[in-house]
Amino acid sequence: MANRKEEKCSFCGRPASEVSFLIRGGLPGSPSAICADCVEQAWEIINAQFGNDNFDKKKSKNAELGEIPTPRQIKEHLDQFVIGQDDAKKYLSVAVYNHYKRIQQDPENTGEVEIEKSNVIMVGPTGTGKTLLARSIAKLLKVPFTIVDATVFTEAGYVGEDVESILSRLLQEADFDVEKTEQGIVFIDEIDKIARKSDNPSITRDVSGEGVQQGMLKLLEGSIVNVPPKGGRKHPDQNYVHINTRNILFICGGAFDGIEKKIAQRMNTHTVGYNSVQNTRHIDPNNLLKYVEPMDLKSFGLIPEIIGRLPVLTYLNPLDKVALRNILTEPKNSIVKQYQRLFELDGKELSFEEEALDFIVEKAEEYKLGARGLRSIVEVIMTDAMFDAPSLSTKEFVITKDFARKQVEKNMC
Repeated sequence: MANRKEEKCSFCGRPASEVSFLIRGGLPGSPSAICADCVEQAWEIINAQFGNDNFDKKKSKNAELGEIPTPRQIKEHLDQFVIGQDDAKKYLSVAVYNHYKRIQQDPENTGEVEIEKSNVIMVGPTGTGKTLLARSIAKLLKVPFTIVDATVFTEAGYVGEDVESILSRLLQEADFDVEKTEQGIVFIDEIDKIARKSDNPSITRDVSGEGVQQGMLKLLEGSIVNVPPKGGRKHPDQNYVHINTRNILFICGGAFDGIEKKIAQRMNTHTVGYNSVQNTRHIDPNNLLKYVEPMDLKSFGLIPEIIGRLPVLTYLNPLDKVALRNILTEPKNSIVKQYQRLFELDGKELSFEEEALDFIVEKAEEYKLGARGLRSIVEVIMTDAMFDAPSLSTKEFVITKDFARKQVEKNMC
């Protein structure tokens, strides 16, 4: 009796006994098969033809982000987490929507019009919600997001971090997926701290000011950057990852403390005479930030090149008593709701009297720390209660104004 013919790979001709496994296919009556080694070689040929895994990227890029919400939907999402700041929300919503719409367009059907990305710079006092706005948008879009502090950066060759470490952190947030990294959002906080220290030439280098701004230019505009996955200086022998920043959205934020004087100078609000009264009649002296323009950033110390790469300029209003009061209770992740949840985990119920909340707002406005001041004051008030609550049989805790005052006077005076 003849031996049954052994199945072979249709590409290399090796029998099934000489390969790890065969993938079978073909039409009925005309079977075919391919071995694992031939599959691997075929994939290498495809990569060599299209280069740097671009073949895979072309197929998956548009499907990765999913449906992009409209600017109105983005703003409605931000309203759930950030109180007020409607102007900043609108600017951010439009910029983010246009940016990701630009990413999702078919590169073969762009025609002669190439849409440029709109990096954003936000100017506002501390504790007004700059970081929270950026984080909330990233959460909605489900893209890699990282916050970096500009104060740690220095020029290449000096003690400190290189600007490329911004992308190292974004790469880590994306689980070292280069494709996801190239669609992420970077929030650069304290951008005002790298302002040029002086317009006068000096024998000393401005290694953490203008030099850092010069290093950021290539990141903001869009270029292929060599990124050390583990950070640059502690691991000099590691292989670099090539990341194209063309589709990475950069959002910069800073308090720009003192820029109001630059704005007032430009608007000539301190000029004496009849004409100055006419010019300043419609100016709100309590919120000069709403009149901020790129030339004010230049006067503050940002170089023109970096201002040009941050075309969307918006501002955040200082928080008044009404806004601070709403921040305590209204957002999904409000401070009061966080502490109530902590007590729920111990089987307790926590509530605040209205007068106690008003007292917290008054103290926060007195310290001028914005929303962060609210958290600090509530933490001081709640420390003793949280220390005792798990050990007591009492199921309900009410924070009164008198209790809040005593805790503040004991711990903050």
